[in-house]
Amino acid sequence: MDAVGKVKNSQQGAILPMVAISLVAILGMAALALDISNAHLEKTRLQNALDAAALSAAKVLDQTGNTLLADAAGHSTFDANTAAPGNAGLGEASASGDLTLVLEFSNTLNPFAPGTTPAQYVRARVDNYDVAEWFAPVLGVNDLAVAGTAVAGPSPTIKTACNVVPMMACGTPGEDNYGYSRGEVEQLKIGSGTSSEVGNGNFYLIRLDGSSGGADVREAAAGKFDACLDTGGDGDIETEPGNTVGPFAQGINTRLGIYNGPVSAADYPPDWFTDHAPYDEDDYIAGTVPDYDLDWYLNQYENVNPDSPPTGQPGRRILTMPVGNCDGLANGQSSVELLGFSCFYMIDKMNQAGQAVFYGQFKDDCGGNGVPGPDPGAGPGPRIIQLYKDPDTFDS
Repeated sequence: MDAVGKVKNSQQGAILPMVAISLVAILGMAALALDISNAHLEKTRLQNALDAAALSAAKVLDQTGNTLLADAAGHSTFDANTAAPGNAGLGEASASGDLTLVLEFSNTLNPFAPGTTPAQYVRARVDNYDVAEWFAPVLGVNDLAVAGTAVAGPSPTIKTACNVVPMMACGTPGEDNYGYSRGEVEQLKIGSGTSSEVGNGNFYLIRLDGSSGGADVREAAAGKFDACLDTGGDGDIETEPGNTVGPFAQGINTRLGIYNGPVSAADYPPDWFTDHAPYDEDDYIAGTVPDYDLDWYLNQYENVNPDSPPTGQPGRRILTMPVGNCDGLANGQSSVELLGFSCFYMIDKMNQAGQAVFYGQFKDDCGGNGVPGPDPGAGPGPRIIQLYKDPDTFDS
């Protein structure tokens, strides 16, 4: 063999080990990439489960003010998500006790201060989820762990509300809570029959989404209404003549477990707490504190045992009520400027006959359905529960 041939054979002999080493490195990197991709996928699945847990816990907290109930709801939702098809890794880690959910409660969002009261915001976090590795240990990578956090709580005041009752309270434009005070007993009467300035202390039944007549008012009062009212645009709402007060009372009283007319508990369950006692104009004039007032109601929720919650549906007794500018409004069908929305607690049932009077107390805030306005924490009224960026971490 000549000198050239010897050199070629020598080069080939040197290249083959290099190719083998490179191939091992390439395969190792590809295998590691598979493990890392799986870790990213598991991280996404974990985040989805945390988001759902935080939202569930925050919703129950908003409805009840009870952190034990909220904690139970958050864990239940998290467990249901980890056990869902497609979440085998999360499910196995949860079943073996290697996946620990922690729920924290804070009165403020930023700073998020666990343990402060009254709690409004919920943080759901998992500090360490050791993702299963297939090839990484071969390369000396033995710990592909991920973590996650999610925070949820009340939004800014709703601008567009989708679960209102077909009843509008008359309010004062420009005043805090439209001229009503939190916790004061209010006597709302059907508005004046003359065209004059009609202010606070009056109410009108309203038409929702083109509905009309007693049957529509009854079902909307019971909770069927699915369309929305918006304070933007022309901001007008249509009033309904007072001859539908009877059907309205049949619908609204389902929230207290009273069923008259074509309404049922199967379709419209009562509130968790329906205790009420007669309250009339003499009581109102005398300033009598109702037997079952707003403070009593909130206290009942704070003391619910999460292991044996009441039957019914929480929060039904708190109404998302439109508030309108009733100046110059007369009875009958009219168009009214929508000022916004408020939260109204039912003290007593509404009578189907006689004078149309409704007793209750306005509440600072309440849960609702709709679209929040742009300004966080602006004013009282209904809010939705939404996710927030965790102020203490970039990983949410």
